[in-house]
Amino acid sequence: MVETRNFVLRDKNGNEHGVFTGKQPRQAALKVANRGKGTKTKPETIKLRERGTKKIHVFKGWRENVDAPKNKPDWMPDKISKPFVKKVGIEKLDKI
Repeated sequence: MVETRNFVLRDKNGNEHGVFTGKQPRQAALKVANRGKGTKTKPETIKLRERGTKKIHVFKGWRENVDAPKNKPDWMPDKISKPFVKKVGIEKLDKI
């Protein structure tokens, strides 16, 4: 069974804030993208460092308002925001 991993969000200056968990880096990136302001034409860059490693996973992320599924519960609105991410690559740090 795969354990959840912790990923720390990094900004442009290299400062780290916000911990997002997921079994894969993509799962954590989707959580970040759903809170972000990126659009499909202008996605935002998401950099997540895995805790305990020097790897930085780089994604392009955005969210779109889409129709809710047909079998949605009564409380769910007709339009929902859906996150999208695309992996750009992995960067390595010299030191944490």
